[in-house]
Amino acid sequence: MPKRAKELSAVEVRRIQKPGLHAVGGVAGLHLRVTATGASTWILRAKLGSKRRDFGLGPYPDVSLGQARERARELKDQIWQGRDPIAERQAAKAELQAQQARELTFAEAARKCHQAKVPEFKNAHSAKIWLTRLENHAFPVIGHINVHEIDLALVRKVLDPIWLEKPETASRVRQYMEAVLTWAMVSGYREGENPARWQGNLKEVMPNPRKTHKVQHQPALPWDQAPAFLVEVRKQNGIGARALEFIIYTAARSGEVRGARWEEVDFEQRLWTIPGDRMKGGKPHQVPLNDAAVGLLQKQAHITEGPWLFTAPRGGVISDATISKVTKKLGWKEPSSGRVIVPHGMRSTFKDWARNCTSYSDEVSELQLAHVHDSATRAAYARDGLLEQRRQLMAQWACFLRCSADANMP
Repeated sequence: MPKRAKELSAVEVRRIQKPGLHAVGGVAGLHLRVTATGASTWILRAKLGSKRRDFGLGPYPDVSLGQARERARELKDQIWQGRDPIAERQAAKAELQAQQARELTFAEAARKCHQAKVPEFKNAHSAKIWLTRLENHAFPVIGHINVHEIDLALVRKVLDPIWLEKPETASRVRQYMEAVLTWAMVSGYREGENPARWQGNLKEVMPNPRKTHKVQHQPALPWDQAPAFLVEVRKQNGIGARALEFIIYTAARSGEVRGARWEEVDFEQRLWTIPGDRMKGGKPHQVPLNDAAVGLLQKQAHITEGPWLFTAPRGGVISDATISKVTKKLGWKEPSSGRVIVPHGMRSTFKDWARNCTSYSDEVSELQLAHVHDSATRAAYARDGLLEQRRQLMAQWACFLRCSADANMP
């Protein structure tokens, strides 16, 4: 029968300083291991199956003598039951690590999802807006919460305050939340249904924004007032007025004009080719330049510096506000709504003129406006771009504008 070790007191244990393995008694096999550096650790030496194993019970004095004896008794009881404490501890540690690896807050998941989607965005601004909307509306509410804990109630907590007040923003935020939670499920961070899904989910408990919010179009001039308005624009000084004039001649979007570069313009072919990364539809767009547009650009070429057609006074791209300030200053209003017109509204003015004053098919003006083509018919037209028809259409548009405008210019 093996010799039983003397049961040491806490004071006696505290006096042990000699490096080595020291039996402390109380539980067979319990030792205090002292290293050459003076560090002490509790060790239970016990037989597991046919092999002797050393089980670590923690450092001394963080683990007291009494705690070490209690842990040793628990381990010996597990061994007596035929269990392997080391294997169980390793399995528990592995499960904990796996669980921690699966834990990700919504904010962390959103940033990872956003990073994966960056190549899909048309430009840096679109990518920034995607994440900014979540940062402004979702992060304050659920950003700190683990993605596997996000449920319908939390999704509604984000959306309810803005659902009716800011329907367009709320709809985007919902879509982005759905994308983040889908990414989390595919990546193994959550399971089950996506609580941000609209169909068969939020649709049943929240009002449809399309039915509660009336779409309000951009205020625009009646087409017959366009020449008189152009007269006033041409009287204005400043880069914003020239950019607005170019918008009117080309029926282009403000962002397309603000970012336009000289390298995109072919004066010989009288063509402006906008790269796909600056287009709403993501595809390159050719804009035929009529005489009015070419004349404006030729003047700009002598006074502007840098790569842009319309350079800000301090350099760089002009802001949207620079152009909008011109329409606000002039104060022309849409008769039906009484709202001051905006630069984007000139595209509607052009469209109405094309429908009322020309015999060109609707596809020609739609292609000039670079509208997305959903139908197979328009897709077929879009293949050749109807460039020559659009040249003729834009020449007529310039004539309509300038003939009347020149007659009214002093």
